[in-house]
Amino acid sequence: MNIHEYQGKEILRKYGVAVPNGQVAYSVDDAVAAAQRLGTKVSVVKAQIHAGGRGKAGGVKVAKNLDEVRTYAEEILGKTLVTHQTGPEGKEVKRLLIEEGCDIQKEYYVGLVLDRATSRIVMMASEEGGTEIEEVAEKTPEKIFKEVIDPVVGLSPYQARRLAFSINIPKELVNKAVKFMMSLYTAFVEKDCSIAEINPLVVTGDGSVMALDAKLNFDSNALYRHKDIIEYRDLDEEDAKEIEASKYDLSYISLEGNIGCMVNGAGLAMATMDIIKHYGGDPANFLDVGGGATAEKVTEAFKIILSDQNVKGIFVNIFGGIMKCDIIAEGVIEATKQIGLELPLVVRLEGTNVEQGKKLLNESGLNITAAESMADGAEKIVSLVK
Repeated sequence: MNIHEYQGKEILRKYGVAVPNGQVAYSVDDAVAAAQRLGTKVSVVKAQIHAGGRGKAGGVKVAKNLDEVRTYAEEILGKTLVTHQTGPEGKEVKRLLIEEGCDIQKEYYVGLVLDRATSRIVMMASEEGGTEIEEVAEKTPEKIFKEVIDPVVGLSPYQARRLAFSINIPKELVNKAVKFMMSLYTAFVEKDCSIAEINPLVVTGDGSVMALDAKLNFDSNALYRHKDIIEYRDLDEEDAKEIEASKYDLSYISLEGNIGCMVNGAGLAMATMDIIKHYGGDPANFLDVGGGATAEKVTEAFKIILSDQNVKGIFVNIFGGIMKCDIIAEGVIEATKQIGLELPLVVRLEGTNVEQGKKLLNESGLNITAAESMADGAEKIVSLVK
């Protein structure tokens, strides 16, 4: 789950992480009033969307007076920002962060991620702040420093100090940088984050070390422990089909292809997308109905797939382990009848009661193409769609 920058800063502030003062605004008048309340000579007007690269897309402006705040707020609110993370369709800006200006002396990068290679949290830091960390990793990887964190001990002060010295934080501010990193790590662990990225971390003219930007992502599987985080969810930033899928405990992610996929199991779903690509097709979605798929779940999955106007055919690829193939076949038949499906539909079943399942599909009288294997199914649906 993603949240906005201003929400991330609210969380970090509670953990003692230094962030600039700021207020959220939903209208131009809100923005001007917020700048008045801040009372600083310089205000920053920042678009709030779930994507990076806002500055390059014109979503961050520095205002030197209230008139400029109003002008920039009018310009950004309602604008569709297109960044490297939004895709060509972009995202509409529906809220702003009005923040006090800072006397920035130097920009750095600090981030926390889970490193799957070591199964541990890693803190990364670089003195190349303000630029995308992927770009730094590609062009100057030697400028990224890492500390692997022992989950029992947590981030040790000496590790934070080593990072601070490695990225050339001014010596007189190293203790503040260490406190910042320790607090950031505590927030990351206690709130079950999957990413905590501060880019840039800045050193200011008055000797502060603070987060000028904050990106926090959370592990959706742990949200039941964090009712306060769930309240930050902004449905306007999420795909309507993904929201609908979550109501039925379906794992759904929209893609840009034209072949709808309905699969049980995340690994099989990814393999299905790969084999569709192998045969020259493009998957329209990742959809995992889970091990306990029911006729109702299958029906809702079909409805969600068909709500995507780009879908020209559907590939159902089910391995019947916990759920028997004949039950899945009944669900597919029921869904096809309910929806009045007219698009090509290829079904591949394997596992428990597979022969009964295939018999049901063959005798249904519906326009369903049976597949003998995953490769056969992928090849057939790609051919039918083309």
